[in-house]
Amino acid sequence: MLALVFPILVLVGGCDGNGSSNTVITPTIPEPEPEPEPEPPRQVFETPEALGESLFFDTNLSLNRTQACATCHDPDRGFTDGRLDANGDVSAFSLGDDGFSFGGRNAPTAAYAAFTPDFQFGSQSRFNSQQPDYVGFIGGQFLDGRAVDLKAQAKGPPIAAKEMGMPDAAAVVERLLEDPSYEASFQALYGESIFDDVDAAYDAMGDAIAAYERTEVFSTFTSKYDKSLTGDYIYAPDTPAALGRALFFSQQFTNCATCHQLRPNSNRNEVFTNFGYHNIGVPVNETARIAANIPLDAPDEGLFGHPDVDDPAERGKFKVPTLRNVAVTSPYMHNGVFRRLDTVIRFYDQFLTASENTINPETGAPWREPPIPETVALTELRDGRLLEDFEIDALVCFLRTLTDERYEALIPEDGLVCD
Repeated sequence: MLALVFPILVLVGGCDGNGSSNTVITPTIPEPEPEPEPEPPRQVFETPEALGESLFFDTNLSLNRTQACATCHDPDRGFTDGRLDANGDVSAFSLGDDGFSFGGRNAPTAAYAAFTPDFQFGSQSRFNSQQPDYVGFIGGQFLDGRAVDLKAQAKGPPIAAKEMGMPDAAAVVERLLEDPSYEASFQALYGESIFDDVDAAYDAMGDAIAAYERTEVFSTFTSKYDKSLTGDYIYAPDTPAALGRALFFSQQFTNCATCHQLRPNSNRNEVFTNFGYHNIGVPVNETARIAANIPLDAPDEGLFGHPDVDDPAERGKFKVPTLRNVAVTSPYMHNGVFRRLDTVIRFYDQFLTASENTINPETGAPWREPPIPETVALTELRDGRLLEDFEIDALVCFLRTLTDERYEALIPEDGLVCD
């Protein structure tokens, strides 16, 4: 008996006494298992705040996938840009996603930005100041207020050519849809049809990031100054920090509180800015501009560049920044031209009559002229008296007490004894 086996057919031979016969048997092939239905995308982020946190750190929202909001607003550095320049110093201007473009301003901190009012024209009371109440433009995000609020600000960098570099909102939304968890979470939080409208989806992205920026992560109020208001820290008498505090809030000796106080100092949650706008004569940062290939003879118009501002009297004005964490967020001013707090204070002092602070201690050369001299706020700058060196040190010591507890280790170790 022979049995021949083939891949599909089996031939079976048999004898019945009259000869042989072969029977073809076809094996039964089981039906394939049906493909499992793909699981629908799962909502990973249960709140706008959680979604916004992920977006804040997501480098996929930049053209080359190298840069996120957190790149220029690093939470480990007071939500400022800590990247170094070619000289090993913190760069005055931020490098864009393309690897060679620079903005023309120092990235402001995102910490405490949630307390900034929407951009408007109005007035603010001035406490501990001999100046009348401030009247003018107030608030808004960015140094020139061009974003009315946090949500509008969050929508700016992804499509800014010298920042995250995406061509438009549609391209950003396409990147969002690459991540199923984003797709499901946006739909759960902002409606099933949110991605049917590019502008609505992009607006929702801004809303989520803004929600995250309103959390306590950005505004902890844990500095020694805050603790002094609850009795958990005492400015010991006869210490530089105590003297600096007295000088800062004085009406006669300094002009600090003229712009850097929103409410009486006995109240909590002071963010140390009235959110107004001034031209204080900050000189051009020539080194940074040359490195960024920005012409030296084209002054930064500041507030006058705002799309809703057309009064030349606003030229060269910039928003008063918060002083929270100022001791650890160098360089300073809208263009990062100064690197030390004592330099900033001496710069202010040089506007006072008979001031001996005529030399920039960082360059050893005289202070450069204001790029837009006709709008410099001389009335406010000349309010106060000349300071002694020990008083300048005392003000630096007080400003160091505005550092959130988690950043105290970043305070410069320069031998200055404050307590």
